[in-house]
Amino acid sequence: MTEQTPDSASTTSTTAGARAHARAQEGTVVPNAPTVPASGWPVRETGELVWAERVAGGGYAHRALARGTTVRLTDVEGEACAHVLLFNAGMTAERLNVADTVKVQWQVYTSAGRLLLSDQGRVLASVLEDTSGQHDTIYGTSTQERNERRYGDGSPQGSSPAGRELFVLGGLKHDLSRRDIPPSVSFFQGVRIDAAGTPRFQGSAGPGRSVLLRAEMPVVLLIANVPHPLDPRPDYTVSPLEVTAWPGRATSPDDPLWSATPEGRRAFENTHDYLKGLGL
Repeated sequence: MTEQTPDSASTTSTTAGARAHARAQEGTVVPNAPTVPASGWPVRETGELVWAERVAGGGYAHRALARGTTVRLTDVEGEACAHVLLFNAGMTAERLNVADTVKVQWQVYTSAGRLLLSDQGRVLASVLEDTSGQHDTIYGTSTQERNERRYGDGSPQGSSPAGRELFVLGGLKHDLSRRDIPPSVSFFQGVRIDAAGTPRFQGSAGPGRSVLLRAEMPVVLLIANVPHPLDPRPDYTVSPLEVTAWPGRATSPDDPLWSATPEGRRAFENTHDYLKGLGL
């Protein structure tokens, strides 16, 4: 059998035509997908990028990251809501514990200088910079049932995906199941509790705001970019989120963040002791 050339099969109805079409796409920037290699990202960051991605509203992202990796999350248009989960990449049974993150640090509002703690009392990541100030550690992300009631659909492939369903998809890429998905922390859509104990949705601080995270151990990072559960707007409103990451150094004892609080120091010491036992 004589193989057809691309000239003789200009459509994708044949194997040769489909191959020619696919190869012609090389180098094309695909919207809302990771840039591979990350060095092709149009905006330069400090050091060489290891991850660069624009996450569409209603989309998700996931990545295994080395210790010391710095991650910038940017609310491009002012309506992103980055729901974030972290797992110990070497032992995913250890994961972000939002309750301990709040309780141990005596602070429910996450901002620069705060730590994202695991259920083992270790630091998964630290918040280095924050130009938004509009975040939430209490209400987690949306569920399929809730989105079906509110928007008419909550499936991950539908018009209004639920954050938990997107976390499940991202987790599957790292051998995590539905039961492995704990409560998350969210960035860029704020909630404050008033004097009467009532939650007040604050919304966004505006476009271009960012949060800088540093991985304090090897982690798996999952992100779902979906509306906050307390967002009162009737429409499913969420805009793109930009994610960039580059190599760096984890927090060391001479870093002011290490000893900023007694609770933080103990968490860093727990982390250092654990990693030292692994030869890291």
